[in-house]
Parts: sequence; structure tokens; C-alpha cells
Amino acid sequence: MSAGAHPEFLAYVRGRAGALRRSAYLLCGDTHQADDLVQETLTKVYARWAGVARADNIDAYVHRILVRTFISERRRGWWKVRLFGEALPDQARLGPGVEDREVVRAALSRLTSSQQAVLVLRFLCDRSVADVAALLGCSEGTVKSQTSHALTAMRKILGSREPASALEGLR
Repeated sequence: MSAGAHPEFLAYVRGRAGALRRSAYLLCGDTHQADDLVQETLTKVYARWAGVARADNIDAYVHRILVRTFISERRRGWWKVRLFGEALPDQARLGPGVEDREVVRAALSRLTSSQQAVLVLRFLCDRSVADVAALLGCSEGTVKSQTSHALTAMRKILGSREPASALEGLR
């Protein structure tokens, strides 16, 4: 199938690629991995475009594929390979800007992929509990308990900093 076969798909990608890349970056914390995640997501969307185009909310459908692809990729383990850089800090360092974002990003990466997805969707993408439940294909109660467990884990990792406000610094 040539790209010309789905001009609606191309229009969608042109209009939404930036937002998808931002969501992917917020999930994984690395620009290259975010690009790979968006590429894999759009490949899946293209293969299913006839069905996707009929969806009531195409953005929600595509974001669900993005999040599920992220969670699936994390299970494979290649995300844990660290070619460069130092070990993750045990405690958050105080100070403004990029250092704080790196500490929060490192803490976030220590959570399970489901917990990461819930926190990113709830606090960074400003999604409601109902939206997150729909995107992840789980109950609202599961989203609430995953959020609670994830925030507790973040409190242990970050020490005295409040996780919800620390996450805001990633925006």
C-alpha cells in the first residue's frame, strides 16, 4: 500500500506528530526512544487505518496504542540498557532547572511501566482518571490505586519532595 492510498492518515500525522512525540517523551524520558515509540505507534496505526479512521475519537485511539506500545516495549527489557551516564541518584538534589528535571526523570524511570504511564497521563498530560482508565484498558479503581502506589514509591525515591509538584517540573 502506498502512502498516497491514505491521505487522511498523512494529514493526521502532520497535525498530531508533535503531540504524540511529546507524550512519548513524557513516558520514556529520552528523545530517541520517544521517536522510536512514535514511529512504532504510527506504523501500527497505518496498518489499521481503516478501523482507526472510523473511531469516535482518533486521538484517544492512537494515544492508547502509544501507551500500550510503551508498556509492551518496557517489558522487553531493552529500555533498561544504559550505554552512557551514571547510576541513578538515591536522593533528589536541591536546585532549579535541568538538574531537578533529571532527578525526577530518573526517579520516574525506577517505577514500573504501568505506574509511569499512570503518573505521566494524570499529572503531565492532565488526563482524568476516567480518560487514563480508558487509555490503559483498566478500571478507574486500578488507575487510582496505581497512582497511589506510584506516588508512594516516588516519595521514597525523592525524599522530602512532593512527587506531584516534582512531576510538574517535567512539563
